[in-house]
Amino acid sequence: MEMMKAMVLHGIKEPLKMEEVAIPSLQEDEVLVRVKAAAFNRRDWWIQQGLYAGLKYPIILGSDGTGVVERLGSDRHQKWMGKSVIINPANHWGPQETFKSDRFSILGLPEDGTFAQYVKVNVHNLYDLPRHLSFEEAAAVPLVGLTSYRALFSRARLREGEKVLIAGVGGGASSMALLWAKAAGAKVYVTSGSADKIKKAKALGAIDGVNYRDENWGKELKTLAGGFDVILDSALGEGFTTLPEVANPGGRIVFFGGTAGDLPTLNGRIIFWKQLSLLGTTMGSDADFKAMLDFLNEHQIKPIIDSVVDWEYAEEAMRKMDDSRQFGKLILKL
Repeated sequence: MEMMKAMVLHGIKEPLKMEEVAIPSLQEDEVLVRVKAAAFNRRDWWIQQGLYAGLKYPIILGSDGTGVVERLGSDRHQKWMGKSVIINPANHWGPQETFKSDRFSILGLPEDGTFAQYVKVNVHNLYDLPRHLSFEEAAAVPLVGLTSYRALFSRARLREGEKVLIAGVGGGASSMALLWAKAAGAKVYVTSGSADKIKKAKALGAIDGVNYRDENWGKELKTLAGGFDVILDSALGEGFTTLPEVANPGGRIVFFGGTAGDLPTLNGRIIFWKQLSLLGTTMGSDADFKAMLDFLNEHQIKPIIDSVVDWEYAEEAMRKMDDSRQFGKLILKL
């Protein structure tokens, strides 16, 4: 039996441990990718905390990955042999662009993910590595890039010149959303609980931002921008009640995730008088992923990376997410 090294999670709140595990066997439409770089997502943290659906242990985490194709399940896919690739972590989206199928899953749970020397993926999830990015840079893109791209363009239909508010800037999806919106010609504003993160967002092109810990942060936003055509949120919680108030008439509020809690009680009158749209989203389709990569390549966008660490320090990197200290992506170099 051929073996490889992998970072394995054995249970709730257990540390990631490097172990020897079997190299996966392949079905006809699968390939084996030697992983060059992987990236953390908040999803990995939730799984380790035992706060995610469909938990199973042991599991190799990691949804994001780049690498080189080293083995094929079938000679029909010979064109991929030896290619440098970026992996789409979304499996079985299904035939409808508007929603995912019942078979939908994300690499890293229930299937073993990219925190290993090798990962098994379907050939349909392979895309050429963007030429202007390193393995480490490209590994920062897939999950958060897909999620934020679909949120802004497939769901909110962002247009050039519109004003965008990114609530809670600093995480991977919100930092990618900042880059997408800027490249699309939008006027971007942000919120954060950290003055330093607001400063970093402004350095990346945000016009301004406010601290959501301030009592009157909604009024401050109205003073700064007047109102927003598109608002992106990944936290929910009580702060979400302010978002319809700062939205422009006809505005679109897109949300994914709920790190601050559930959807609070909202003033429905504001929503129907302003003709607002509340849009839920998660991940994205194969067409979204391809469109995202096309947009990335067209504008030569480089993702925001907080730090790159050798993969034996994966558990230490995971702990950085305990209090959301990072700005941008945490990358594992294999």
